[in-house]
Amino acid sequence: MGKPAGSESADLPPGRACPTAYRYPPRVFDRSPDLAAETLYVAGGLYGNRPALDALLELVARQPRPAAIVFNGDFHWFDVDDADFRQIAGEVPRHAAIRGNVETEISGEESGAGCGCAYPADVSDADVARSNEILARLRATARRHRAHREALARLPMHLVARVGEARVGIVHGDCASLAGWGFSQDALDDPAHRRWIESGFRDARVDVFASSHTCLPATRAFDFEHGRGVVANNGAAGMPNFAGERCGLVTRISAHAAGDALYGAKVAGAYVETLAVPYDESAWQSRFLANWPEGSAAHESYFRRIAQGPGFARARALPVAA
Repeated sequence: MGKPAGSESADLPPGRACPTAYRYPPRVFDRSPDLAAETLYVAGGLYGNRPALDALLELVARQPRPAAIVFNGDFHWFDVDDADFRQIAGEVPRHAAIRGNVETEISGEESGAGCGCAYPADVSDADVARSNEILARLRATARRHRAHREALARLPMHLVARVGEARVGIVHGDCASLAGWGFSQDALDDPAHRRWIESGFRDARVDVFASSHTCLPATRAFDFEHGRGVVANNGAAGMPNFAGERCGLVTRISAHAAGDALYGAKVAGAYVETLAVPYDESAWQSRFLANWPEGSAAHESYFRRIAQGPGFARARALPVAA
């Protein structure tokens, strides 16, 4: 049975290690739901983007029926400015949330995991080092917000939701680790990885896994012997996700189809769809550059993506049956 990339931690440097405390067995999802909703938005990878947060809240407020939001980790990242950090810290607790590797690491002191991203081998050492540098600067900001830091440490690593008849496992990484890469587009499309995914769904007894972490989106529907399962990785709510497209993405799971979904799948009577989060690009770039000017770690790693989108075609994220 295949292992997800980034699952090994022995003798790995900070930024590539996956701490033992990040791990859990898929069967932890075989429990009563922590929340129920007719429509649920799962927003991962906000990355401290305040305009994206505003756009997400406006998107949900426009819905004709009541809807819930879950922030599934990495809602902090670029928000090293105290005002930005406070706004994110003030809004997230109004909704359900789990911690990502970012929140886990900034809620405490140096753990040896660096940014906690558990980057796989195809991510360069330079990118890993810059992520560790970003995390260290963000931790310095978090130290000035003790109450929020303590609240982050209390957040769970996963939640279970019920949407209509569908059971949804909400994770940051994958079904076995807070920082797992088992729900990346490459892993989801790897035939050798299918048995691992199937066993995760079977043990968890969920219909959907909603994730983020890998920072690039993918939705995949699997028809297993025991039934259908859908993985919905929204990529990032606070950064562009497709080449030439400069908007964030959010996963919407509902008993009712959205009229403006980019793509989606259906399982257990629920529509699992990806929606655009079209935030104010100019305002976000100005705020980003004020905190991360040219020559900084975040500028080097992320500004081209923020300005132009990543080298990732939308077609690679579209759902396929496997």
